[in-house]
Amino acid sequence: MPGQQARVRLAGTSPDDLDDICADVREIADKTGVALSGPIPLPTKTLEVPSRKSPDGEGTATWEHWEMRVHKRLIDIDADERALRQLMRIQVPNDVSIEIVLED
Repeated sequence: MPGQQARVRLAGTSPDDLDDICADVREIADKTGVALSGPIPLPTKTLEVPSRKSPDGEGTATWEHWEMRVHKRLIDIDADERALRQLMRIQVPNDVSIEIVLED
């Protein structure tokens, strides 16, 4: 089991929140002494929604463009039991999703 790693995937709309969580993960890795690689910033997905400004069909065709950006980070950390237990206890904001996968 010495080669087992945990891959932590973070996704959210606020890059500041993601960076805060990455700092927490790095702090846990430093405290427990496990190897950490990352955070690797993955490409930002931009979701665009165009909508007509006018509620009825009359008038000039003016459009508003709404967009939401989804930022992602990837962190690999050695699968140490103490480190993973502390990872589970990190307080994650509602708009951030976190996924932890064990890999060989």
